[in-house]
Amino acid sequence: MEKVAGEMEIERRERSEELSEAERKAVQATWARLYAHCEDVGVAILVRFFVNFPSAKQYFSQFKHMEDPLEMERSPQLRKHACRVMGALNTVVENLHDPDKVSSVLALVGKAHALKHKVEPVYFKILSGVILEVIAEEFANDFPPETQRAWAKLRGLIYSHVTAAYKEVGWVQQVPNATPPPATLPSSGP
Repeated sequence: MEKVAGEMEIERRERSEELSEAERKAVQATWARLYAHCEDVGVAILVRFFVNFPSAKQYFSQFKHMEDPLEMERSPQLRKHACRVMGALNTVVENLHDPDKVSSVLALVGKAHALKHKVEPVYFKILSGVILEVIAEEFANDFPPETQRAWAKLRGLIYSHVTAAYKEVGWVQQVPNATPPPATLPSSGP
């Protein structure tokens, strides 16, 4: 079941923490093995994301009407976007030692998605959760708790930087199914 609304309360409480050297190495070691199969892993992540959270497809005119996971997997546009997502993540992971570079990359991603694509920032949190699910499945026997914590920390760091970029450009949360306040009618008087 899809859950998007109501996530903002949780988001406000989150804060990012820098990763320790050991955590950076754990994330980078896991990532290196995933990135070796960049396109396939990226496609698996996006297909799961769109199947489990179909409202996210609204931002993609090329494949927003696709329902069949196999059709999504074969879509050249989805495969291309999967490679872009994996490439951006790769830049972040490779530069975890350089907080300014990480901040810069994620600011660009956040601003583009806020201004050009008009994507709700909560989808970054959802997508990063899907990424963690895929990693946990890929490395079920080799994903110890300390590595899981490092990835969770990275997830928070990414989300924090992306939402900061949204705030910087003046993003106002779009509330789905919001009802406008009732209009006040002028009194007719006695």
